[in-house]
Amino acid sequence: MSLTTAPAVITEPASTTRISLRIIDPAAVGAGLGLAFPTKIGARTVAGARSVLCLGPDEWLVQAPEREGEAMTEALAAIGTTLPLSAVDISDREITLALSGPAVLDLLAIGCPRDLAQLPVGSGCRTLFDTVQVVLTREAPDRFHLTVWRSFAPHLQALLDIALRELATGL
Repeated sequence: MSLTTAPAVITEPASTTRISLRIIDPAAVGAGLGLAFPTKIGARTVAGARSVLCLGPDEWLVQAPEREGEAMTEALAAIGTTLPLSAVDISDREITLALSGPAVLDLLAIGCPRDLAQLPVGSGCRTLFDTVQVVLTREAPDRFHLTVWRSFAPHLQALLDIALRELATGL
């Protein structure tokens, strides 16, 4: 899927492995995975093609290329033998859209109550878009990734399509 309407673009990037992780010792789990786990809510670390977003005091979203999913699951299973943790592969539950362009903040403003201009590059948050819970990460000043449950994607896509048309006509 790719929709292009100046001044914003929506694409669907390659599939990734997504793991919802609940832990009490982020440093130990991070060492076991070779990733630094941020401890500030909204902070995100990136190591190569992997990323970790802190969504709550004991909740992280780990993302990696799809081909690394099995290795990550095995590593977490091994860590789980010595540390309490909950790791759930949520890869099939969600889809991610990449939104970019000079009007991306205007595009997101049609459905998101947050002032996303204040969201630092490299960070992320769980928020609402219209009435749908989403996870947003700010990849660059003019580029975001929006992750939404697959069942809500048609509703969200319809809203974004309307917004793209409105932006294109200057509304």
